[in-house]
Amino acid sequence: MKLAALAHLPRDTRDTLFLLVVIGWVILPQVGRLPPWCTALAAGVLLWRGWLAWTGRPLPPRWWLLGLLAITLAATWATHRTLLGRDAGVTLVVVLLTLKTLELRARRDALVVFFLGFFAMLTNFFHSQSLPTAAAMLLALLGLLTALVNAHRPTGRPSLRESALVAGKMALAGAPVMLALFLFFPRFAPLWGIPGDALLGRTGLSSTMEVGNVAELALDDGIALRVRFDGAPPPRQQLYFRGPVLSRFDGRQWSARGGAGFDATLMPGAADLQVSGTPVGYEVTLEPSRRPWLLTLDVAPKAPELPGERRLRMTADLQWLSFTPITDLLRYRAESYPRFRYGLSGRDGAPRQDLGAYLQLPSGFNPRTIELAEQLRREQPDADPEALVQAALQRLRSGGYRYTLEPGASGQHSADEFWFDTRAGFCEHIASAFVVLMRAAGVPARIVTGFQGGELNVVDGYWTVRNADAHAWAEVWQAGRGWVRVDPTSAVSPGRIGQFQRLRAPDGLMAGALGTLSPTLLAQLRTVWEATNNRWNQWVLNYTQTRQFDLLRRLGFASPGWQDLGRILAGLLVAATLVGIAWARWERSQHDPWLRLLARARDRLTRVGVAVPPQASPRQLASAVAASQLPAELSSQLQAWLLAMERLRYAPTAPAAAGNMASRLAKLRREYRQIAWPRPA
Repeated sequence: MKLAALAHLPRDTRDTLFLLVVIGWVILPQVGRLPPWCTALAAGVLLWRGWLAWTGRPLPPRWWLLGLLAITLAATWATHRTLLGRDAGVTLVVVLLTLKTLELRARRDALVVFFLGFFAMLTNFFHSQSLPTAAAMLLALLGLLTALVNAHRPTGRPSLRESALVAGKMALAGAPVMLALFLFFPRFAPLWGIPGDALLGRTGLSSTMEVGNVAELALDDGIALRVRFDGAPPPRQQLYFRGPVLSRFDGRQWSARGGAGFDATLMPGAADLQVSGTPVGYEVTLEPSRRPWLLTLDVAPKAPELPGERRLRMTADLQWLSFTPITDLLRYRAESYPRFRYGLSGRDGAPRQDLGAYLQLPSGFNPRTIELAEQLRREQPDADPEALVQAALQRLRSGGYRYTLEPGASGQHSADEFWFDTRAGFCEHIASAFVVLMRAAGVPARIVTGFQGGELNVVDGYWTVRNADAHAWAEVWQAGRGWVRVDPTSAVSPGRIGQFQRLRAPDGLMAGALGTLSPTLLAQLRTVWEATNNRWNQWVLNYTQTRQFDLLRRLGFASPGWQDLGRILAGLLVAATLVGIAWARWERSQHDPWLRLLARARDRLTRVGVAVPPQASPRQLASAVAASQLPAELSSQLQAWLLAMERLRYAPTAPAAAGNMASRLAKLRREYRQIAWPRPA
């Protein structure tokens, strides 16, 4: 298809093809979420409609559309088992939009297509509110506005470029109103959970851990959370963001507490948690996870400050939980103490709860690890827990163990395989084998999962914590100290914790090519992009009711509320109205003032019964006044005034300056107002 051929297409064909391209762009981001049959049907209908427009063939009869509609309704029901809800609704909107293009016979049909297109554009935000989605839909908005403007210019052959310029001006004119509504329209709690529905299957931490699961997360470079510290951040080796604590082990899987020996409702007592040192204040922007966990640095004794009325509680394992899952981007403030003691309740340093549950091991698993634990106990006659921990860590340092993402599949005796066979693993292999060894040696132990480390984005000052930073470490209980963090991974790979040398998946083809050209270019591009995306998250997606009231406080409202928002919106509405009036008056003033004054005179003569042509000149108007039945004095006054208007325009006495012309026109305007016009006939 040559560009020259496109330029000489009939206007209807050109406009139809342009509209079909815009509709395809609107639907394109939905392709991965629509049923395959819906995607195929939409593509087929759009191509068919384009072929009909290109070849000038007639549109299909109405019974064709009714048949296709019945088939799609049945297919939607078969796919979603309902015709209601988000997924089924989006499917039907896409189907109706594409089928309606086969019925573009009149302007009314085009308007229906436009408004269905606008609605289909909004449905993209049901699944994603990211910056790329917003940019794509902004382009779709301009395309639909261009098509709409073009449809309202039925005569001639206006170019798409001209219509696009008008559409752009319309969008810019509406931008201030949009910004005002975004900033000051009252923010209510969402009435439904549309954005969160798209998170099914998203990777993240779990309340269970099978050896190998966290390694899968390490291949995911997506962002889990962003952190901005109030002052200097703690050292990287102290950046442990606490997640689920896993205490039960069935031989293959670790899971959170609950059941015999575990009190799932136990809360930390007043003497259980003792903090010291200087607290670290920070702000967290947590990505949606469909989990109730609020990740905080070890340890946050006070509840994080959240917007709205979300309720929180702390578990006995020092983990903060929300009563509802995190389905949207969430920002909160917290304060943590890197130095703390936990798990002691009495003056004698006794534990608050029975520690037997943290010594339990399933029978028939890992016999060689149990034998190794007995050997360590024989080498430590007093069975000091600290000495046993150090002996195990020394074995990890000097035993030829490796830190790797590909240790191979684990069998029934996963701890035995790590300690004696593969001697390689990722953090969950190492932590699991270490905790099994400690329990077998009589030291209460458990696994803590979460995130460790982070990287500073030098563009916006936020620390970025990725899914690849998912980590598992151990806690052991020691008399007089309580639960103590022990990270066995640091003994195998010190760089993973101290120098933050995490494992990563190999780069793809494009990333590898960029890395070859410039080793730092890819990292710099990602840093800039993530900073930009973070600003979008902070200022747009996370513009909550709390931030709205904070803005009002900065504007001078001592105790902002809904009434203040209403007053601001009313004031902005009045201001916008006044600006519109001023704009209209200014625009009118840009027209020829002589022509506007002559038009007023022509209109007034028509109302008093003088028949004048619509485009009559001043001399023609004077002739009409002379032939009219107006009183002689008034007729002479009007004729003199009209001839003065003619002389001002066509026979100036001298090359008058613009100011002189304006003053003479102003004099004629005053004389016009002094004319004693009779009552309208």
